Amino acid sequence: MEFQIIWFILWGVLWAVYFMLDGFDFGIGILHNFIGKTDGEKRQIINTVGPVWDGNEVWLITAGGATFAAFPTTYALMFSYLYTPLLIILFALIFRGVAFEFRGKVEGQGWKNGWDIAIFLGSFIPALLFGVAFGNIFQGLPMDDKGYHGSLFTLLNPYGILTGLLFVLLFLMHGSLWLSIRTKGEVRVRATALSGKFWTLTLVIAVVFLIYTYFATKLYDNYFNMPALFVLPLTAVISLVAIKPLTAKENFTGAFYASCVLIFSVVFTGVAGLFPNLIPSSISPEYSLTIFNTSSSVYTLKIMTVVALIFVPIVIAYQIWIYRVFREPISVDDVVTDKQAY
Repeated sequence: MEFQIIWFILWGVLWAVYFMLDGFDFGIGILHNFIGKTDGEKRQIINTVGPVWDGNEVWLITAGGATFAAFPTTYALMFSYLYTPLLIILFALIFRGVAFEFRGKVEGQGWKNGWDIAIFLGSFIPALLFGVAFGNIFQGLPMDDKGYHGSLFTLLNPYGILTGLLFVLLFLMHGSLWLSIRTKGEVRVRATALSGKFWTLTLVIAVVFLIYTYFATKLYDNYFNMPALFVLPLTAVISLVAIKPLTAKENFTGAFYASCVLIFSVVFTGVAGLFPNLIPSSISPEYSLTIFNTSSSVYTLKIMTVVALIFVPIVIAYQIWIYRVFREPISVDDVVTDKQAY
């Protein structure tokens, strides 16, 4: 039982870290056509994530792999019940990755405009649908012993769409703060101005989300039964509030770190509310997929724990090194003179 709980926590951590890191990639992909007014500015924006975006997606593979290895039944049924939105997300991520790499290969404006659209859609669609998927998981899927009784349109319910909108706004604010750190000139000015607007919208939607969650889900049951868990949503609130004065003082690095904590704590707030469920059933609790009725053997979980203790720190160290190497802000002149720029 202890290892099921350990891997439930690690499962939540992996998803939270993925959204924390790839979140600013999504935000930048959505924004780059609007903040970048010239081809040079668009290249400047894309180059802020060029060295790190594929490393950030490693955490998606890790989260999916951990779900498959630790909770194989949940993995199988989740990718069956949510097949269509997850397939759309996969194709969108593929097109986004291809667009990042192919955009700068030809100088034609039509070529670049086409890949710019791909970057936008490949960022917006996953950001929205990941939120919709998690929103539906939070409130429970209509499933029983005969399977899932729903479709893609069933997932597009008010709470699912609200959660998707919250994810998009979190990532937009996250991405604009990243640009405030990693760019110079007009792009930085525009990104900073937008971060303040996204902060206001995020605050409003977050308040609505917290209230709606009380009525649409059973996530708060765990919090009322174990009040110490309220530290998670409280951390999210403090992080969100802290972003405003930090940006006002032009401490964009601090604001970005606060945004990282915000996204991590928002995701983990939902995960903690699910325990011990991985995917609750909205029909009856007896049909819910839990960490106990869908987990691998204890022996498998023990081996996975040893592997994780060895390799996860290596991945973290590598990513820290990459971020440190590519930490200097980028100007338009840098990419105009760099033939390898995106």
